[in-house]
Amino acid sequence: MQATGQPIGKLMAQALRFPQLISLAAGFVDNATLPCEAVNRTLHAICQDEPRLRKSLQYGSTAGLPELIEAIQNWNYDPWPNHQASSERMLLAAGSNQLLHLLSEAILDPSDIVISAAPTYFVYLGILRSLGARTIGVHADRDGMCMTALREQLERLEKSGDAPRLKAIYCVTDFDNPGGSTLSLSRRHELIEIVESWRRRHGPLLVISDNAYQHLRYDGQALPPLLSLSPSASEFVVDLGTFSKVFSPGIRVGWGVFPEHLIEPLLDVKSNIDFGSPHFSQAVVHAALTSGEMESHLPTILAGYRAKRDAMLESLKLHFAKIPGASWDQPQGGMYFWLRLPGHIDTSEQGELWKHATGQGVLYVPGHYCYPSEGQPSERNTMRLSFGVQPPEGIRHGIERLAVAVHEVLGL
Repeated sequence: MQATGQPIGKLMAQALRFPQLISLAAGFVDNATLPCEAVNRTLHAICQDEPRLRKSLQYGSTAGLPELIEAIQNWNYDPWPNHQASSERMLLAAGSNQLLHLLSEAILDPSDIVISAAPTYFVYLGILRSLGARTIGVHADRDGMCMTALREQLERLEKSGDAPRLKAIYCVTDFDNPGGSTLSLSRRHELIEIVESWRRRHGPLLVISDNAYQHLRYDGQALPPLLSLSPSASEFVVDLGTFSKVFSPGIRVGWGVFPEHLIEPLLDVKSNIDFGSPHFSQAVVHAALTSGEMESHLPTILAGYRAKRDAMLESLKLHFAKIPGASWDQPQGGMYFWLRLPGHIDTSEQGELWKHATGQGVLYVPGHYCYPSEGQPSERNTMRLSFGVQPPEGIRHGIERLAVAVHEVLGL
């Protein structure tokens, strides 16, 4: 299949080409909270130990640095009772996006089906599209994917005879990109029950739990991962994570926990690409994680994002509360708000709002990019707003400019 490219690339290129624009589009991390001092100390420790440095500079294994895999298991999964994230079922890669691509190549044939929330992570939609897969969206709200809508969609697939083509259900479990929602505990349990029932009747079905933002929580208590909710979860749950958001995207290390039967196929696919993601990056992350540098820096990252989340929330209340039909939810974590505008406003690049917004000097991600090609209809009056890269003052100016553009379209 011919790859069509990712829309975020175009948006990023516009931001770079016109630096005077305030970009609330790109999901870059906060430049001000990157761990410069922690990385400096970590690199110094590695470079002072010549045998350790030589080992770090050498090739690694296709599966990834074993010491880092064990450290991730201890850090990310051991706090949860009954978790099933054994090191034998874990792989490392150059970010969780690479793992999404590897997994999709390993399990999907053209015309196979993946169900997701609508809206959902549009970069993954692009990956699926490039592989010729069908994507079907089901309704989502502030508590994540709606289980009633999921059951209804599964019934439709059964009636149409497409049940054998369904290979996976994909969800961004915590602080969804783009919706900012978190799959509630009751829905997590229900999702596991639904998939277990489907597997008894129709055979294999995966749940892909994309946890890229799980550690960026600003309010409330953390929820247990899907892997800890059922004794059978290890047979069908894929759990993905990354250090891009909690440490550094430039170092580019992600991890995945997979059902045992997928490990060899994934290693086969990966060995054809790189036979091992950058070993030095993994060594740096391992050193930062086991020395405590990562954990000690995380509060700085959380404080920075919390302040920016609050700045966007306050600005939305100030400039959009009186616009009829405008609404949003307060995310408990992550990097995104999902803004809904009056139904007749088209937020796409072909709509009037895009022209007025870029004219005012602000960028956003049009919401229609975030909808699968089938199922839940695309809502073209929506947009994703990121508070990741802009400082609080830039966020305030950006939301104010966006409000001016909306008022211009509404004739107010």
